[in-house]
Amino acid sequence: MSAFGGYNGQAYSPSGEKGRFVLPPAFRKAVKESSGGSRTLCLTVHDKFDCLIGFGLSRIDQLHAKLDREEDAAIRRNDDSFDRDVRAAQLFGFEQLSFDDSGRFIMPEHLRDLGKIVDGAYFHAAGDFFFVWAPDQLMGMGPEWKGAQAACAKLMVAAKKGAAE
Repeated sequence: MSAFGGYNGQAYSPSGEKGRFVLPPAFRKAVKESSGGSRTLCLTVHDKFDCLIGFGLSRIDQLHAKLDREEDAAIRRNDDSFDRDVRAAQLFGFEQLSFDDSGRFIMPEHLRDLGKIVDGAYFHAAGDFFFVWAPDQLMGMGPEWKGAQAACAKLMVAAKKGAAE
């Protein structure tokens, strides 16, 4: 098996029955590599944006290191407001979801609600993780997201054409 090289690319998945989505092939391969060969997708709400993020199990070590760095920085700043337990709950509250060989997985309702995902999900890579956007939420973002917005719009049109054929 090849080493995990990060996430890149974009894709769109229309929603299926009962909250079922398809993890696109490039993302599926990277998640599987990141999860040591298992088909385990980690999915959680983004800290800042109204979207979700996805990643494989290898990111858990990075999250532990991030928690330690944030705590160390708070100590250096003499910031008594930093609560390690709260931050740990935020970082490690992700869902571990299995997906089949075709990439199908069921997105839990609370995550669909948090990400405001209804009719479909746009996947956009970000190196160590990937964004999972409701297209209307992405379209409401500023001009710094114009590349993602354009890709999402084109991929949605292509998905609709494919469904009609």
